Amino acid sequence: NLLFKVEDEIKELSYDEKKEKRQEASRAILDAFWSWVEETSAISTTNENLTKALNYAKNQKKYLETFLEDGRLPISNNLCEANIKPYAVARRAWLFADTPKGATANAILYTLVESAKANILDVYEYLKYILEAMPNTDFKNHPELLDKYLPWSKDLPEECRLNHKHKKCFKNDTISLSQ
Repeated sequence: NLLFKVEDEIKELSYDEKKEKRQEASRAILDAFWSWVEETSAISTTNENLTKALNYAKNQKKYLETFLEDGRLPISNNLCEANIKPYAVARRAWLFADTPKGATANAILYTLVESAKANILDVYEYLKYILEAMPNTDFKNHPELLDKYLPWSKDLPEECRLNHKHKKCFKNDTISLSQ
C-alpha cells in the first residue's frame, strides 16, 4: 500500500521525475520489505502458504523491482489484467473453437477489439470499416498497405473515432419532455 501511495503522489510527473522519486521513496520501502522477507524466511514455520509466498517474492525480486528502472513502467499490471479478464472468463466458451484456426480467428478478433479500445476507437465502426475496406486491398502482395488500417493510423475515417460527433437520432436538436 505504501508503494501504491507513492505512485499516486507521482502520477502527474514526467517519466524522468517519476524514476527519480521512485528511487528516493519506493527504494526505501522495498529495502524494508526485502529485509522483512529475509528475516521471516529464516524463521522456521509450518505455514506452507507463507513459505511459498516468501520464496516466490525472493525468486521474483529482480522483476518486482523493474518499475524502479523506468518512469514509463507501471508499478503493477492491474490495467492489463483488467483488460484481459473478459477473455479469461470466456475461456470456457472457447473450448468450442474446435480447431486451431478457430482459436486463431478468436485471438485475432479479440486483439483487434482491445487495440481499438486502447486507441479510443468506436469498436463497431472500426471493425465495420476494416471488414468493408480490406477485402478490396492487395495487402497480401503489399503488406505495407495494412498500415492505414491499424488502430493507431491517422488515416482512419473520422467515424471510427470515439470523439466523432455521431448523427442525431432525431430530426430536431432538442426534444421537449412534454412531447
